[in-house]
Amino acid sequence: MLADTSDRSISSVLRDIVGNVQDIVRSELRLAKIEFGEEITKAKAAGILLGLSAAAGFIAVFFALIAALFGLTLVMPNWAAALVIAVVLGVVALVMLSSGRKLLRKVHPLPKHTVDTVKENFQWAKQHTK
Repeated sequence: MLADTSDRSISSVLRDIVGNVQDIVRSELRLAKIEFGEEITKAKAAGILLGLSAAAGFIAVFFALIAALFGLTLVMPNWAAALVIAVVLGVVALVMLSSGRKLLRKVHPLPKHTVDTVKENFQWAKQHTK
């Protein structure tokens, strides 16, 4: 049952409205902070994977080029051996790049839940101020 509000002053009602709006804004800010934290965690994981794959790719390229070059020069000209090695390592690098990009696509920079609730709050406020 609703309390009788006919004896409340306008300033009291306005104070309650302002207090409620402040609570809503604080709640939205807390929700945004949580959502941004989750997205930053996802972005960190993708960034670490991309960084590690780049470092591993560099080291792999260096040692694979040396070893494969020595092996292939026994059966083909030096330039052809170097070309074969470059193509193989390029394919490996593309696979790692694809994996990192896949993880990066899962990162959503806008906090979906916060945006949705802010839209709902604005709709509610618009309906109740008419």
